[in-house]
Amino acid sequence: MYIVCLDMEGVLVPEIWIAFAEAAGIPELRRTTRDEPDYDKLMRFRLDILKEHGLGLKEIQRVIAGIDPLPGAKEFLDKLRTEAQVIILSDTFEQFAAPLMQKLGMPTIFCNTLEVAADGAITGYKMRCEKSKLTTVKALQSIGYETIASGDSYNDLGMIEASKAGFLFRSTEQIQKDHPELPAFESFDNLLAAIEQAMA
Repeated sequence: MYIVCLDMEGVLVPEIWIAFAEAAGIPELRRTTRDEPDYDKLMRFRLDILKEHGLGLKEIQRVIAGIDPLPGAKEFLDKLRTEAQVIILSDTFEQFAAPLMQKLGMPTIFCNTLEVAADGAITGYKMRCEKSKLTTVKALQSIGYETIASGDSYNDLGMIEASKAGFLFRSTEQIQKDHPELPAFESFDNLLAAIEQAMA
């Protein structure tokens, strides 16, 4: 019994913070988990910048409304979901992910939530659990599932390494160089083939 665990941003959809950074003209917000291993540090940095510029949830959601899944992502996901249970494990937030999940055919997603003031200012965030991706993979394994995982960033390495099979997908040169033991793919067809082979 397999469950495939996929990262969302950079794997199925573009990076939300990069899209927002470009729309808002704030290059500092381009920094993501591909660059910063410490998620709390990264989020505090982002919230400080939002506050400094007077930006809140509404402005980010307006940008997200214009984001589409990466080319081929929905087709990949549709095919994969005919062969295995799939859960998207993301460090994004429910308030960001909802419209993107609609465009992907409403797959299951486990993510976090933002704390938002009445005026729309993002005041904080609530993580679902510590090391959420790794913790979730271990929990699935504890109830009898084999996991296969794929992602592109530092915060995906735990779930990838803990799974029966794990793959980097469109990751950075640095992460690939640091983890030569992990198969790395650039196309959905190759990733699908690797997952299918792991389940065979």
